[in-house]
Amino acid sequence: MTEPISILLVDDEPLILMDLEFAAEDRGFKPCCASCVSEAMALIEDGVDVAVLDFNLVGGENCLPIARELSERSIPYIIHSGDANRQEEVFEMLDAVYVPKPASSDKVIATALSELRGASQEKSPTAAPAH
Repeated sequence: MTEPISILLVDDEPLILMDLEFAAEDRGFKPCCASCVSEAMALIEDGVDVAVLDFNLVGGENCLPIARELSERSIPYIIHSGDANRQEEVFEMLDAVYVPKPASSDKVIATALSELRGASQEKSPTAAPAH
């Protein structure tokens, strides 16, 4: 039996985080939940396969340190935030798929899974070229 895909979910809104967690579990993921940078970094150390990041977090923090760490480790991630109009330049810099809030949790998790599959195909030397 293979290990379930671990998904890092980072959001400072408890209800959104819980909804994402349930949607991830429904798809067979192992959710790892965090509401701040330090919690997320500890979970990354434990190992995650893909991540969903809210941009603005508690205490004035944002997801940039988490995104940088994930990028350094070649872990795919998406941004799920309601701050696009205030953070447009930063979102472009992150070069990540953006799913604006509000969005269904199932859509967010499906988008993260799509990013993981895309990253896996890019790493695989036997991946067939797209036609």
